[in-house]
Amino acid sequence: MTEPGQQPVVVGVKRSAASLAALRWAAAEARLRRTTLHVVHAWEPAAHAASYAVLSDRPPSEQERRRAQDNLTAIMRAAFGAEPPADIAAEVAEGMAERVLVRRSRDACLLVLGAAADAGMAGRPAGPVIRACMRSAPCPLVIITAAIGALPPVVSTPVGVS
Repeated sequence: MTEPGQQPVVVGVKRSAASLAALRWAAAEARLRRTTLHVVHAWEPAAHAASYAVLSDRPPSEQERRRAQDNLTAIMRAAFGAEPPADIAAEVAEGMAERVLVRRSRDACLLVLGAAADAGMAGRPAGPVIRACMRSAPCPLVIITAAIGALPPVVSTPVGVS
């Protein structure tokens, strides 16, 4: 389906209704563009937890990684059922979500994120991941709301990208 050299659509996901809406929208967009979809679920190890957090309350890194993989599996099943489409690559990536997503979108034609219906609308600020991606993503960014039928996607094109 993807032609050689064609850039993928990248979508960042977490366990939320907005993220699920973004994943479904990104999958449809990737099909329209005849390209692959790269699904990214970022996680930060407990080693990055606040210094005041109790060490004994932190799960081991491997347990956190498995939990992140289980979350990604659940998100994919919720969006596509037991068998996701063939042209989808899904990964669990370690690191701060905004940094991981900006890195993964370097070779993408589009970065897609989900946001609560009121984030960035009606004077309410978008979350830190969306704000960071709006500032730093090297490709156009599409923000999908959980109430996808209520509001159109918000598209942000970084300076210098046409």
